[in-house]
Amino acid sequence: MSAAVMKNRRNHTARQAATAELDYLLLLLGFALLGFGFLMVTSASLHLGDKFGVPFYYSWKHLFSILMGLAGGLVVMQIPSNLWQKYSVHLFVFGLVLLVLVLIPGIGRSAGGATRWIPLGIFNLQSSEFMKLFVILYMAGYLVRRHVEVRHSLKGFMYPMVLLGLASALIVSEPDMGTTIVILVTALGMLFLGGAQLLQFIVIIGGIGGVLATLILTSDYRMARFTGYLDPWADVNGSGYQLAQALIAFGRGEWTGVGYGNGIQKQFYLPEAHNDFLMAVIGEEFGLFGTVVVVLVLALFVWRAFVIGTEALMKSRRFAAYVAYGIAVWMGFQAFVNIGVNVGLLPTKGITLPFMSFGGNSIIVACLSLAMLLRIDYENRQLKQTSKRKKTWRVA
Repeated sequence: MSAAVMKNRRNHTARQAATAELDYLLLLLGFALLGFGFLMVTSASLHLGDKFGVPFYYSWKHLFSILMGLAGGLVVMQIPSNLWQKYSVHLFVFGLVLLVLVLIPGIGRSAGGATRWIPLGIFNLQSSEFMKLFVILYMAGYLVRRHVEVRHSLKGFMYPMVLLGLASALIVSEPDMGTTIVILVTALGMLFLGGAQLLQFIVIIGGIGGVLATLILTSDYRMARFTGYLDPWADVNGSGYQLAQALIAFGRGEWTGVGYGNGIQKQFYLPEAHNDFLMAVIGEEFGLFGTVVVVLVLALFVWRAFVIGTEALMKSRRFAAYVAYGIAVWMGFQAFVNIGVNVGLLPTKGITLPFMSFGGNSIIVACLSLAMLLRIDYENRQLKQTSKRKKTWRVA
């Protein structure tokens, strides 16, 4: 075969690689959730902006968070996954430091009875949100370093849980029970996918369940939230108020909704409609049809994350695979809890809907996680194209 033909083949292969560098389906899903979330936050918060004299006050803040997240995502896209692995422990320790700083008087900022933010001028850093990502990176690195111990010994299983217990204690002290549960479930999911034994899960889940039960039983506030969802109509003006109003919103939406911007519950009755109960606003304005579409898009996003992780694992890129799996478990579980709370399936708990709910830190971290998935997929595709080129050249 002539040198010219070989050169043309190589150029053709290079062009194919250039056009297949990104998972455009994943990118489309992420942008669809961000865009629709922005529209729904705008619809749910216009009346709240009036007290600031700017109806679009929350919309502009949400857009600012999206732009910050996308800018951060572009930076993350340039970082090879082996660098995340190299500094995964450092990031976890950095996250612990941030969690401690939040609790120091004069540094942490309080709002709504919780101390969760570190003021940084135009932006308030919520340490617990970034800790979700740091935990995934740490657990992925741990599963690579100690994969034999994780699969065959209780010590390998328990060691990271001790460190996660420390992080969880700091987050509970804010207090933020919802984020604590998300982090623990994500870590347990990664350990399970890493090959930990079933008996170990039974022991640790029993222990965590006992701790959570103690926290609920020893707090009247948490007990009211836990029992209120069982029958919100029993105390419709008290502990069951928020859930009752959310259910009314879904009921008003019926099949196709009352139309974008025409919801009533968000204006007069449903607290935190732009945040934790955004799905109820979607249910009222777009009905069952709109709700199902959002659930399907979120499910597709989680499925793509699992696929990317599986492809990385097949290429022996175990750290990248566990990061992708961790993001999938995290996003899937958090979306399930948020939607479950909105429809009364789970106790009322303040957890945002990924990519959609108002909340600067949650939006930024979601964008960073999307960028990480895109980077992992990019590296998978580069390895695949390299393998194809080598095979083509050998044949030639």
